[in-house]
Amino acid sequence: TAFFHGDLTEDIYMNQPQGYIEKGKEDQVCYLKKSIYGLKQSPRCWYKRFDDFISKLGFNKSSYDSCAFINSNSYSSKVYLLLYVDDML
Repeated sequence: TAFFHGDLTEDIYMNQPQGYIEKGKEDQVCYLKKSIYGLKQSPRCWYKRFDDFISKLGFNKSSYDSCAFINSNSYSSKVYLLLYVDDML
C-alpha cells in the first residue's frame, strides 16, 4: 500500500475499473488524486514523499546509495536505514 501514499505531480486520468462502471456513465474516466500500483510514476512519487519525511527526522541520504539513510546522534552512535522498494531494514 506504500504507492497509494505518493503525491502525483501531473494530471493522470484512467478508465473506470471493472465492477465500478455505472450504467449510463460508461464513457466517463477517473481523475487520480494519488498514485496507484501499476503507474510508472508511483515508485518515484512514493520515494519522494519518503525522502522528505525521513529527512525531517534527521536522516541524511548516503552519497553512495540513495536508498541508504544515516542518522547520527549526540552519543556518537549511528542509525542506518536501508530502503528496498517499499521495505525498510
